This record gives sequence, structure tokens and C-alpha cells, in this order.
Amino acid sequence: MDLGLKDRVYVVTGATRGLGNAAARELVADGAKVIITGRDGEAAAEAAAELGANAAGVAADNADPEAPARLIAAAREHFGGFDGVLVSVGGPAPGFAADNTDEQWQAAFESVFLGAVRFARAAAGELETGGVIGFVLSASVHEPIPGLTISNGLRPGLAGFAKSLSDELGPRGIRVVGLLPSRIDTDRVRELDGMSADPEATRAAHESRIPLRRYGTPEEFGRVAAFLLSPAASYLTGIMVPVDGGARHGF
Repeated sequence: MDLGLKDRVYVVTGATRGLGNAAARELVADGAKVIITGRDGEAAAEAAAELGANAAGVAADNADPEAPARLIAAAREHFGGFDGVLVSVGGPAPGFAADNTDEQWQAAFESVFLGAVRFARAAAGELETGGVIGFVLSASVHEPIPGLTISNGLRPGLAGFAKSLSDELGPRGIRVVGLLPSRIDTDRVRELDGMSADPEATRAAHESRIPLRRYGTPEEFGRVAAFLLSPAASYLTGIMVPVDGGARHGF
């Protein structure tokens, strides 16, 4: 299936590794051009180099208020256009309500929540008909995940913002979508599993609750992201798509 991604230009934040990187890889594989961002400029450059001439790495922190305008300008400078953004950030600090500090909440709010809102607002002002704004969120949008209290607090709010934004931008032909990953086999998930007393048993317990009986791969997530960002998904907006192997049992 031709997704219609050839020569379209996207910014993917937090794309030096993990889910952002997987999405960037699939976009480039289908013909898109991508600005890859990360707080470490060297890591961003290395990640882009692995993808070839259709990717460029730019150092950026999602919490920086000036980052959105700078990254959109970089997309136009490097590739002559700007067709969409996928906002992905590293997960907030793990912990329970009694453990997480004010400083951890504030840092997560600035990067995970307000940074995403800023980028979406900046993109909305620059995109034309056919443009798309995507958010990498979490299964915690629908159900809290034990030990990830900060994420449980912020991700549902971003999903509500994304839905509101989709209503506002729909008349302009601009789409807004969200992805809700659960147990995808990334460094982040392996780190979380490794915090338990028995990581192998923890993984086996999670897999037993997933109908497909396994963790997803980053490539599987990336393919879903590429489709949602593509013109092939032109009538999909305001939706939150679980990428969880069937772990969510509600509709």
C-alpha cells in the first residue's frame, strides 16, 4: 500500500531512540523526510545519519519554549516544507504519589505536557490543509499504570487537549491523532521491568495479560505511527489508537 509519504516533511521529537526513533525510521522508509530531535545533539546527528539523506538531526529540548519554531524552521531549511509533527518525549520519572517530588512533577509538566502543547500550537499556525499533528501518549490515558503516577496524571490531559485541538483544526483540514503504546519492547520498558525484584517474572506476568501474549516491537509501533501521519489516513482525526496487542479490553 502506498501511504503517500514520498517527499512529505515531518518533525519527530525525542527520536534518538525508542518509539520516536521507530516512527522516524518507518516514515523515512516510506519516502518521507524527517527532522529528528533529541536533547543530545550528537545523538540526534547519529540517529539521522543512520537513516540517510532524508533525515537531519537537530538538538532540541521539548521543554524549551523556542524549540517548536526553531524545529519547524529547520524542516523548511533542510527539506523545503513542513507537513506534520509527531511529539514524542521520554517518560516521566517513575514512582508513586507519595514518592514523586514537586521538582519531578514540574520537570515532567514542562517537557511532557506544556512542551507538547507549545509544539502543537506552533504547528497549527504553520500547517496547511493535509497537515497532521500526532502525539505519542500512553495506555495510561485509559487506565493508570502502577508506579507511573506522573505519567498517569499528565497523559490523559494531553489526550483531552488533542481531542479539543482536532475539533478546532478539523475545518482547516488539519488532523490530530494520538498513539497509546503499552508494553512495547523499548529501553524504557525494559528499564521499568528491571526495577522489579524478578524482571523475567514481571515480563511474563505482563505478557500473560496481553491477548497476543508478547510485547510489541518498536517497528510495529513505528508502522502504526507512519500510517496515522500519512495521507492514507486522511479521514482519521481526533482519535487515540491503542498499540498494545489487545491489552485494552474496552472499546
